[in-house]
Amino acid sequence: MAGSEPVTAPDQHKPGHRKAGRIGAVLTALVLLAMLCGNHEGRVEDIWLIGLAALLLLIVIGDVVLRRNGLRH
Repeated sequence: MAGSEPVTAPDQHKPGHRKAGRIGAVLTALVLLAMLCGNHEGRVEDIWLIGLAALLLLIVIGDVVLRRNGLRH
């Protein structure tokens, strides 16, 4: 049935919803930070939780800045 399908370029197929991905990343970062109030004793877990949450937020902020400046599609 290749004759009935429209011809499209590979760059026209955009994966997922950008806004949903951003919201998911921010919610995940908030959940990671909420996990700081746990029953762990060491500080290694705190460092990992804060570091991963900060990394997620930096990625989201970087994506927003790059898209706003037109450097990313």
